[in-house]
Amino acid sequence: MINQFVMFIALLMALFLANLPWLNDKLFFIIKLHKKSGWIRWLEWASFYLVVLAGGFALERKLMGIVSEQDWEFYVVTICLFIVFALPGFIYCYDLKKVLKNRR
Repeated sequence: MINQFVMFIALLMALFLANLPWLNDKLFFIIKLHKKSGWIRWLEWASFYLVVLAGGFALERKLMGIVSEQDWEFYVVTICLFIVFALPGFIYCYDLKKVLKNRR
């Protein structure tokens, strides 16, 4: 039961980190930038993917005692899942923010 709760928290953290580059104009939520370009957002998103991946491996090591070897399919599925997680933030940044600004 506790393992399911921990994995749920890990998925929520992945959802938060996947959307973070598009929800603010700070680099890694620390450094204020005047204008954050698309390339910086994608590089930040990729680094957050690596953080989530490393956290997942650490969590697996802690809960199971061993880290299973993964083939390339695992990484393709996880990066696609991380892309899907990032969709709400991406839509907000490039589409919804402009619509909401024009409504005022």
